[in-house]
Amino acid sequence: MTEALIGFGVIFLLALLRMPLAFAMALVGIVGMGITRGWVPALASTAQVVHETGFAYTLSVIPLFILMGNFVARAGLAHELFAAAYAFIGHRRGGLAHATIAACAGFGAICGSSIATAATMSKVAYPSMKKLGYSDSLSTGVIAAGGTLGIMIPPSTIMVIYGIVTETNIGKLFAAGVIPGILTALLLMAAVVYMTWRDPEHAPPGEKSTWPERMQALRGIWGVLVLVLVVLGGIYGGVFTATEGAGIGASGAFFFALARRRLTVKSTLGILVESARTTAMLFTLLIAATIFANFVNFTSMPNDLKDWITHLGLSPVMIVGAMMLIYVVLGMVMEELTMVLLTIPLFFPIVVSLGFDPVWFGVLIVMVIQIGLISPPVGMNLFVLNTLLPKVGLMPIFRGVWPFVVMQIVALGVLLSFPGLSLWLPSFMR
Repeated sequence: MTEALIGFGVIFLLALLRMPLAFAMALVGIVGMGITRGWVPALASTAQVVHETGFAYTLSVIPLFILMGNFVARAGLAHELFAAAYAFIGHRRGGLAHATIAACAGFGAICGSSIATAATMSKVAYPSMKKLGYSDSLSTGVIAAGGTLGIMIPPSTIMVIYGIVTETNIGKLFAAGVIPGILTALLLMAAVVYMTWRDPEHAPPGEKSTWPERMQALRGIWGVLVLVLVVLGGIYGGVFTATEGAGIGASGAFFFALARRRLTVKSTLGILVESARTTAMLFTLLIAATIFANFVNFTSMPNDLKDWITHLGLSPVMIVGAMMLIYVVLGMVMEELTMVLLTIPLFFPIVVSLGFDPVWFGVLIVMVIQIGLISPPVGMNLFVLNTLLPKVGLMPIFRGVWPFVVMQIVALGVLLSFPGLSLWLPSFMR
Protein backbone atom coordinates (compact mmCIF):
# COMPACT_ATOMS: atom_id res chain seq x y z
CA MET A 1 0.00 0.00 0.00
CA THR A 2 2.95 2.33 0.65
CA GLU A 3 3.95 2.41 -3.02
CA ALA A 4 0.47 3.47 -4.10
CA LEU A 5 0.28 6.22 -1.45
CA ILE A 6 3.64 7.55 -2.57
CA GLY A 7 2.35 7.50 -6.15
CA PHE A 8 -0.71 9.58 -5.22
CA GLY A 9 1.51 11.99 -3.30
CA VAL A 10 3.86 12.45 -6.25
CA ILE A 11 0.90 13.09 -8.60
CA PHE A 12 -0.42 15.87 -6.38
CA LEU A 13 3.09 17.32 -6.06
CA LEU A 14 3.52 17.35 -9.84
CA ALA A 15 0.07 18.94 -10.17
CA LEU A 16 1.13 21.72 -7.79
CA LEU A 17 4.17 22.23 -10.01
CA ARG A 18 1.69 22.86 -12.88
CA MET A 19 2.30 19.62 -14.75
CA PRO A 20 -0.89 18.49 -16.56
CA LEU A 21 -2.51 15.72 -14.53
CA ALA A 22 -2.67 13.35 -17.50
CA PHE A 23 1.12 13.51 -17.89
CA ALA A 24 1.60 13.26 -14.11
CA MET A 25 -0.54 10.12 -13.89
CA ALA A 26 1.21 8.47 -16.82
CA LEU A 27 4.68 9.34 -15.50
CA VAL A 28 3.95 8.07 -11.99
CA GLY A 29 2.31 4.92 -13.37
CA ILE A 30 5.26 4.05 -15.63
CA VAL A 31 7.95 4.85 -13.04
CA GLY A 32 6.01 3.11 -10.25
CA MET A 33 5.55 0.00 -12.35
CA GLY A 34 9.21 0.10 -13.36
CA ILE A 35 10.42 0.29 -9.77
CA THR A 36 8.06 -2.36 -8.38
CA ARG A 37 7.81 -4.78 -11.33
CA GLY A 38 10.75 -4.01 -13.57
CA TRP A 39 11.25 -1.67 -16.51
CA VAL A 40 10.63 -4.23 -19.24
CA PRO A 41 7.15 -5.15 -17.90
CA ALA A 42 6.43 -1.46 -17.26
CA LEU A 43 7.22 -0.40 -20.82
CA ALA A 44 5.44 -3.43 -22.28
CA SER A 45 2.33 -2.68 -20.20
CA THR A 46 2.38 0.97 -21.29
CA ALA A 47 2.67 0.04 -24.96
CA GLN A 48 -0.22 -2.41 -24.59
CA VAL A 49 -2.44 0.21 -22.92
CA VAL A 50 -1.76 2.78 -25.67
CA HIS A 51 -2.41 0.21 -28.41
CA GLU A 52 -5.58 -1.23 -26.88
CA THR A 53 -7.03 2.20 -26.10
CA GLY A 54 -6.30 3.55 -29.57
CA PHE A 55 -7.82 0.54 -31.34
CA ALA A 56 -10.73 -0.21 -28.99
CA TYR A 57 -13.96 -0.34 -30.99
CA THR A 58 -16.09 0.65 -28.00
CA LEU A 59 -14.10 3.86 -27.57
CA SER A 60 -15.15 5.06 -31.02
CA VAL A 61 -18.40 6.14 -29.35
CA ILE A 62 -16.52 9.10 -27.80
CA PRO A 63 -15.50 10.97 -30.98
CA LEU A 64 -18.85 10.17 -32.60
CA PHE A 65 -20.91 11.70 -29.78
CA ILE A 66 -18.54 14.68 -29.68
CA LEU A 67 -18.99 15.10 -33.44
CA MET A 68 -22.76 14.89 -33.09
CA GLY A 69 -22.75 17.61 -30.44
CA ASN A 70 -20.59 19.91 -32.55
CA PHE A 71 -22.78 19.49 -35.63
CA VAL A 72 -25.90 20.13 -33.53
CA ALA A 73 -24.38 23.28 -32.07
CA ARG A 74 -23.47 24.46 -35.56
CA ALA A 75 -27.02 23.78 -36.79
CA GLY A 76 -28.31 26.35 -34.31
CA LEU A 77 -30.70 24.03 -32.48
CA ALA A 78 -29.84 25.66 -29.13
CA HIS A 79 -31.58 28.85 -30.29
CA GLU A 80 -34.74 26.93 -31.21
CA LEU A 81 -34.75 25.09 -27.90
CA PHE A 82 -34.43 28.31 -25.94
CA ALA A 83 -37.10 30.04 -28.04
CA ALA A 84 -39.53 27.15 -27.52
CA ALA A 85 -38.99 27.09 -23.75
CA TYR A 86 -39.30 30.88 -23.54
CA ALA A 87 -42.54 30.85 -25.50
CA PHE A 88 -44.20 28.73 -22.80
CA ILE A 89 -42.70 30.01 -19.54
CA GLY A 90 -40.86 33.25 -20.36
CA HIS A 91 -43.71 35.44 -19.12
CA ARG A 92 -43.40 34.19 -15.54
CA ARG A 93 -41.08 35.68 -12.94
CA GLY A 94 -37.72 34.08 -13.60
CA GLY A 95 -39.16 32.62 -16.80
CA LEU A 96 -36.04 33.22 -18.86
CA ALA A 97 -33.97 31.39 -16.25
CA HIS A 98 -36.40 28.46 -16.28
CA ALA A 99 -36.31 28.49 -20.09
CA THR A 100 -32.51 28.38 -19.97
CA ILE A 101 -32.56 25.28 -17.75
CA ALA A 102 -35.12 23.59 -20.02
CA ALA A 103 -33.06 24.47 -23.10
CA CYS A 104 -29.90 23.15 -21.41
CA ALA A 105 -31.69 19.86 -20.70
CA GLY A 106 -32.81 19.57 -24.31
CA PHE A 107 -29.41 20.52 -25.69
CA GLY A 108 -27.75 18.08 -23.29
CA ALA A 109 -29.87 15.30 -24.80
CA ILE A 110 -28.03 15.74 -28.09
CA CYS A 111 -24.69 17.14 -26.97
CA GLY A 112 -23.26 15.07 -24.10
CA SER A 113 -20.84 17.76 -22.89
CA SER A 114 -21.30 20.10 -19.94
CA ILE A 115 -18.78 22.67 -21.09
CA ALA A 116 -20.21 22.77 -24.63
CA THR A 117 -23.74 23.18 -23.24
CA ALA A 118 -22.72 26.04 -20.93
CA ALA A 119 -20.68 27.75 -23.66
CA THR A 120 -23.50 27.50 -26.19
CA MET A 121 -26.19 28.73 -23.81
CA SER A 122 -24.02 31.67 -22.73
CA LYS A 123 -24.30 32.93 -26.31
CA VAL A 124 -27.99 32.08 -26.64
CA ALA A 125 -29.55 32.89 -23.25
CA TYR A 126 -27.34 35.52 -21.61
CA PRO A 127 -28.05 38.37 -24.10
CA SER A 128 -31.82 37.85 -23.66
CA MET A 129 -31.57 37.85 -19.86
CA LYS A 130 -29.32 40.91 -19.90
CA LYS A 131 -31.76 42.76 -22.19
CA LEU A 132 -34.68 42.00 -19.88
CA GLY A 133 -32.80 43.24 -16.79
CA TYR A 134 -31.77 39.99 -15.12
CA SER A 135 -28.94 40.25 -12.60
CA ASP A 136 -25.57 38.97 -13.77
CA SER A 137 -25.32 36.62 -10.79
CA LEU A 138 -28.58 34.82 -11.59
CA SER A 139 -27.95 34.81 -15.35
CA THR A 140 -24.49 33.29 -15.14
CA GLY A 141 -25.38 30.98 -12.25
CA VAL A 142 -28.30 29.44 -14.11
CA ILE A 143 -26.26 28.99 -17.32
CA ALA A 144 -23.35 27.37 -15.45
CA ALA A 145 -25.65 25.06 -13.49
CA GLY A 146 -27.90 24.27 -16.44
CA GLY A 147 -24.84 23.38 -18.48
CA THR A 148 -24.07 20.51 -16.13
CA LEU A 149 -27.22 18.75 -17.35
CA GLY A 150 -25.29 17.99 -20.52
CA ILE A 151 -23.43 15.14 -18.80
CA MET A 152 -26.37 13.64 -16.88
CA ILE A 153 -29.06 13.57 -19.55
CA PRO A 154 -27.95 11.00 -22.15
CA PRO A 155 -25.98 10.72 -24.31
CA SER A 156 -23.16 11.60 -21.93
CA THR A 157 -19.45 11.50 -22.67
CA ILE A 158 -18.67 11.02 -18.96
CA MET A 159 -21.01 8.02 -18.77
CA VAL A 160 -19.32 6.51 -21.81
CA ILE A 161 -15.89 6.88 -20.18
CA TYR A 162 -17.14 5.48 -16.87
CA GLY A 163 -18.78 2.55 -18.66
CA ILE A 164 -15.60 1.74 -20.57
CA VAL A 165 -13.27 2.04 -17.57
CA THR A 166 -15.51 -0.07 -15.29
CA GLU A 167 -16.91 -2.36 -18.03
CA THR A 168 -20.47 -1.26 -17.23
CA ASN A 169 -23.23 -1.42 -19.86
CA ILE A 170 -23.32 2.03 -21.52
CA GLY A 171 -26.94 1.67 -22.66
CA LYS A 172 -28.06 1.04 -19.08
CA LEU A 173 -26.02 4.02 -17.89
CA PHE A 174 -27.80 6.21 -20.42
CA ALA A 175 -31.19 4.94 -19.27
CA ALA A 176 -30.20 5.49 -15.65
CA GLY A 177 -29.43 9.16 -16.29
CA VAL A 178 -32.89 10.14 -17.55
CA ILE A 179 -34.82 10.41 -14.27
CA PRO A 180 -31.88 11.92 -12.29
CA GLY A 181 -31.44 14.44 -15.12
CA ILE A 182 -35.10 15.48 -14.93
CA LEU A 183 -34.90 15.60 -11.11
CA THR A 184 -31.82 17.83 -11.25
CA ALA A 185 -33.46 20.18 -13.75
CA LEU A 186 -36.52 20.54 -11.51
CA LEU A 187 -34.35 21.26 -8.45
CA LEU A 188 -32.39 23.88 -10.40
CA MET A 189 -35.71 25.50 -11.30
CA ALA A 190 -36.62 25.41 -7.61
CA ALA A 191 -33.43 27.36 -6.91
CA VAL A 192 -34.57 29.98 -9.43
CA VAL A 193 -37.95 30.20 -7.70
CA TYR A 194 -36.22 30.76 -4.35
CA MET A 195 -33.85 33.41 -5.72
CA THR A 196 -36.62 35.33 -7.48
CA TRP A 197 -38.90 35.08 -4.42
CA ARG A 198 -36.15 36.43 -2.19
CA ASP A 199 -35.26 39.23 -4.60
CA PRO A 200 -37.86 39.73 -7.38
CA GLU A 201 -35.59 42.28 -9.10
CA HIS A 202 -33.21 39.43 -9.97
CA ALA A 203 -35.49 38.33 -12.80
CA PRO A 204 -38.40 40.44 -14.12
CA PRO A 205 -41.03 38.61 -16.22
CA GLY A 206 -40.97 38.74 -20.01
CA GLU A 207 -43.72 39.10 -22.55
CA LYS A 208 -46.42 36.43 -22.80
CA SER A 209 -46.52 34.48 -26.07
CA THR A 210 -49.76 33.59 -27.81
CA TRP A 211 -50.64 29.95 -28.48
CA PRO A 212 -49.98 30.28 -32.24
CA GLU A 213 -46.53 31.66 -31.37
CA ARG A 214 -45.93 28.73 -29.04
CA MET A 215 -46.90 26.21 -31.70
CA GLN A 216 -44.62 27.95 -34.16
CA ALA A 217 -41.75 27.74 -31.64
CA LEU A 218 -42.37 24.02 -31.14
CA ARG A 219 -42.03 23.41 -34.87
CA GLY A 220 -38.46 24.63 -34.64
CA ILE A 221 -37.30 21.81 -32.39
CA TRP A 222 -38.40 18.81 -34.45
CA GLY A 223 -34.76 18.08 -35.29
CA VAL A 224 -33.92 17.65 -31.59
CA LEU A 225 -36.83 15.30 -31.06
CA VAL A 226 -35.94 13.17 -34.08
CA LEU A 227 -32.29 12.83 -33.05
CA VAL A 228 -33.16 11.98 -29.45
CA LEU A 229 -35.85 9.46 -30.38
CA VAL A 230 -33.72 7.71 -33.00
CA VAL A 231 -30.44 7.58 -31.08
CA LEU A 232 -31.62 6.96 -27.53
CA GLY A 233 -34.72 5.02 -28.53
CA GLY A 234 -32.62 2.69 -30.66
CA ILE A 235 -30.09 2.15 -27.84
CA TYR A 236 -32.76 1.55 -25.18
CA GLY A 237 -34.75 -0.72 -27.46
CA GLY A 238 -31.72 -2.83 -28.32
CA VAL A 239 -31.97 -1.98 -32.02
CA PHE A 240 -28.32 -0.97 -32.08
CA THR A 241 -25.40 -0.58 -29.69
CA ALA A 242 -24.24 2.69 -28.14
CA THR A 243 -21.43 2.91 -30.70
CA GLU A 244 -23.81 2.36 -33.62
CA GLY A 245 -26.22 4.88 -32.09
CA ALA A 246 -23.42 7.44 -31.86
CA GLY A 247 -22.60 6.89 -35.54
CA ILE A 248 -26.24 7.31 -36.55
CA GLY A 249 -26.52 10.41 -34.37
CA ALA A 250 -23.39 12.00 -35.83
CA SER A 251 -24.60 11.28 -39.38
CA GLY A 252 -28.08 12.62 -38.62
CA ALA A 253 -26.68 15.80 -37.05
CA PHE A 254 -24.44 16.33 -40.09
CA PHE A 255 -27.30 16.01 -42.59
CA PHE A 256 -29.55 18.16 -40.43
CA ALA A 257 -26.94 20.95 -40.28
CA LEU A 258 -26.37 20.54 -44.02
CA ALA A 259 -30.09 20.78 -44.75
CA ARG A 260 -30.28 24.01 -42.77
CA ARG A 261 -27.41 25.42 -44.82
CA ARG A 262 -25.28 25.97 -41.73
CA LEU A 263 -22.22 24.15 -43.08
CA THR A 264 -19.46 25.39 -45.32
CA VAL A 265 -16.20 23.68 -46.18
CA LYS A 266 -14.41 25.91 -43.66
CA SER A 267 -16.92 25.36 -40.83
CA THR A 268 -17.02 21.60 -41.45
CA LEU A 269 -13.24 21.47 -41.28
CA GLY A 270 -13.36 23.49 -38.05
CA ILE A 271 -15.87 21.06 -36.52
CA LEU A 272 -13.71 18.08 -37.44
CA VAL A 273 -10.58 19.70 -36.00
CA GLU A 274 -12.36 20.67 -32.76
CA SER A 275 -13.80 17.17 -32.40
CA ALA A 276 -10.36 15.67 -32.97
CA ARG A 277 -8.80 17.93 -30.32
CA THR A 278 -11.44 17.06 -27.73
CA THR A 279 -11.11 13.36 -28.53
CA ALA A 280 -7.32 13.51 -28.25
CA MET A 281 -7.62 15.17 -24.83
CA LEU A 282 -10.04 12.52 -23.56
CA PHE A 283 -7.98 9.66 -24.95
CA THR A 284 -4.83 11.07 -23.34
CA LEU A 285 -6.61 11.17 -20.00
CA LEU A 286 -7.94 7.64 -20.47
CA ILE A 287 -4.53 6.24 -21.37
CA ALA A 288 -2.83 8.02 -18.46
CA ALA A 289 -5.50 6.92 -15.98
CA THR A 290 -5.27 3.31 -17.18
CA ILE A 291 -1.48 3.27 -16.84
CA PHE A 292 -1.74 4.63 -13.30
CA ALA A 293 -4.59 2.25 -12.45
CA ASN A 294 -2.47 -0.71 -13.56
CA PHE A 295 0.27 0.41 -11.17
CA VAL A 296 -2.21 0.81 -8.29
CA ASN A 297 -3.73 -2.61 -8.97
CA PHE A 298 -0.27 -4.20 -8.82
CA THR A 299 0.12 -2.86 -5.27
CA SER A 300 -1.88 -4.11 -2.32
CA MET A 301 -3.74 -0.82 -1.90
CA PRO A 302 -7.18 -1.83 -3.31
CA ASN A 303 -7.43 -4.91 -1.06
CA ASP A 304 -5.92 -3.14 1.95
CA LEU A 305 -8.32 -0.22 1.57
CA LYS A 306 -11.28 -2.58 1.17
CA ASP A 307 -10.29 -4.51 4.33
CA TRP A 308 -9.79 -1.29 6.29
CA ILE A 309 -13.20 0.11 5.31
CA THR A 310 -14.88 -3.21 6.09
CA HIS A 311 -13.44 -3.18 9.61
CA LEU A 312 -14.71 0.35 10.30
CA GLY A 313 -18.16 -1.07 11.00
CA LEU A 314 -19.98 1.50 8.85
CA SER A 315 -23.08 0.61 6.87
CA PRO A 316 -22.58 0.21 3.11
CA VAL A 317 -24.64 3.33 2.36
CA MET A 318 -22.56 5.36 4.81
CA ILE A 319 -19.39 4.18 3.08
CA VAL A 320 -20.68 5.29 -0.34
CA GLY A 321 -21.86 8.55 1.23
CA ALA A 322 -18.34 9.14 2.55
CA MET A 323 -16.98 8.53 -0.96
CA MET A 324 -19.39 11.12 -2.36
CA LEU A 325 -18.27 13.63 0.27
CA ILE A 326 -14.64 13.05 -0.75
CA TYR A 327 -15.60 13.62 -4.38
CA VAL A 328 -17.44 16.86 -3.59
CA VAL A 329 -14.42 18.21 -1.68
CA LEU A 330 -11.96 17.11 -4.38
CA GLY A 331 -14.17 18.65 -7.05
CA MET A 332 -13.63 22.09 -5.51
CA VAL A 333 -9.87 21.96 -6.10
CA MET A 334 -9.38 19.44 -8.92
CA GLU A 335 -10.43 18.93 -12.54
CA GLU A 336 -13.47 16.65 -12.48
CA LEU A 337 -12.76 14.01 -15.12
CA THR A 338 -9.19 13.51 -13.94
CA MET A 339 -10.42 13.27 -10.36
CA VAL A 340 -12.79 10.45 -11.26
CA LEU A 341 -10.26 8.56 -13.38
CA LEU A 342 -7.75 8.88 -10.55
CA THR A 343 -10.07 7.51 -7.86
CA ILE A 344 -12.09 4.88 -9.73
CA PRO A 345 -9.36 2.19 -9.27
CA LEU A 346 -9.74 2.67 -5.51
CA PHE A 347 -13.45 3.17 -5.02
CA PHE A 348 -15.07 1.00 -7.68
CA PRO A 349 -13.85 -2.40 -6.33
CA ILE A 350 -15.12 -1.40 -2.88
CA VAL A 351 -18.55 -0.42 -4.22
CA VAL A 352 -18.87 -3.71 -6.12
CA SER A 353 -17.73 -5.74 -3.10
CA LEU A 354 -20.44 -4.04 -1.00
CA GLY A 355 -23.04 -5.35 -3.45
CA PHE A 356 -24.07 -2.06 -5.05
CA ASP A 357 -25.08 -1.78 -8.70
CA PRO A 358 -22.28 -0.25 -10.86
CA VAL A 359 -24.93 1.60 -12.88
CA TRP A 360 -26.22 3.36 -9.75
CA PHE A 361 -22.69 4.27 -8.70
CA GLY A 362 -22.06 5.64 -12.19
CA VAL A 363 -25.01 8.03 -11.82
CA LEU A 364 -23.65 9.18 -8.45
CA ILE A 365 -20.26 9.78 -10.06
CA VAL A 366 -21.84 11.94 -12.77
CA MET A 367 -23.75 13.84 -10.08
CA VAL A 368 -20.61 14.71 -8.12
CA ILE A 369 -18.92 15.77 -11.37
CA GLN A 370 -21.87 18.11 -11.96
CA ILE A 371 -21.32 19.61 -8.52
CA GLY A 372 -17.59 19.95 -9.16
CA LEU A 373 -18.17 21.72 -12.47
CA ILE A 374 -19.86 24.65 -10.71
CA SER A 375 -18.10 24.61 -7.33
CA PRO A 376 -15.72 27.53 -6.73
CA PRO A 377 -12.82 28.03 -6.93
CA VAL A 378 -12.01 25.75 -9.90
CA GLY A 379 -15.40 24.79 -11.35
CA MET A 380 -14.77 24.45 -15.09
CA ASN A 381 -18.14 25.87 -16.17
CA LEU A 382 -17.50 29.01 -14.12
CA PHE A 383 -14.27 29.75 -15.93
CA VAL A 384 -15.85 29.00 -19.29
CA LEU A 385 -18.45 31.69 -18.58
CA ASN A 386 -15.79 34.05 -17.25
CA THR A 387 -13.89 33.65 -20.52
CA LEU A 388 -16.95 34.08 -22.75
CA LEU A 389 -18.49 36.90 -20.68
CA PRO A 390 -15.45 38.92 -19.53
CA LYS A 391 -17.49 42.00 -18.61
CA VAL A 392 -19.37 40.10 -15.90
CA GLY A 393 -16.40 39.28 -13.67
CA LEU A 394 -15.71 36.14 -11.66
CA MET A 395 -17.18 37.17 -8.29
CA PRO A 396 -20.79 37.66 -9.56
CA ILE A 397 -20.53 34.24 -11.19
CA PHE A 398 -19.34 32.70 -7.90
CA ARG A 399 -22.15 34.42 -5.96
CA GLY A 400 -24.85 33.37 -8.40
CA VAL A 401 -23.95 29.71 -8.57
CA TRP A 402 -24.11 28.79 -4.85
CA PRO A 403 -27.91 28.20 -4.65
CA PHE A 404 -27.57 25.79 -7.59
CA VAL A 405 -24.64 23.99 -5.93
CA VAL A 406 -26.85 23.45 -2.87
CA MET A 407 -29.68 22.05 -5.01
CA GLN A 408 -27.33 19.66 -6.77
CA ILE A 409 -26.09 18.43 -3.39
CA VAL A 410 -29.76 17.85 -2.49
CA ALA A 411 -30.16 15.87 -5.73
CA LEU A 412 -27.09 13.79 -4.81
CA GLY A 413 -28.64 13.02 -1.41
CA VAL A 414 -31.92 11.96 -3.02
CA LEU A 415 -30.17 9.67 -5.54
CA LEU A 416 -28.02 8.20 -2.77
CA SER A 417 -31.07 7.50 -0.60
CA PHE A 418 -33.32 6.17 -3.37
CA PRO A 419 -31.32 4.00 -5.83
CA GLY A 420 -34.57 3.02 -7.57
CA LEU A 421 -34.74 6.46 -9.20
CA SER A 422 -31.61 5.57 -11.17
CA LEU A 423 -32.24 1.86 -11.68
CA TRP A 424 -35.93 1.80 -12.68
CA LEU A 425 -35.47 2.50 -16.40
CA PRO A 426 -32.40 0.23 -16.80
CA SER A 427 -34.43 -2.60 -15.28
CA PHE A 428 -36.51 -2.75 -18.47
CA MET A 429 -33.44 -3.31 -20.64
CA ARG A 430 -32.01 -6.69 -21.47
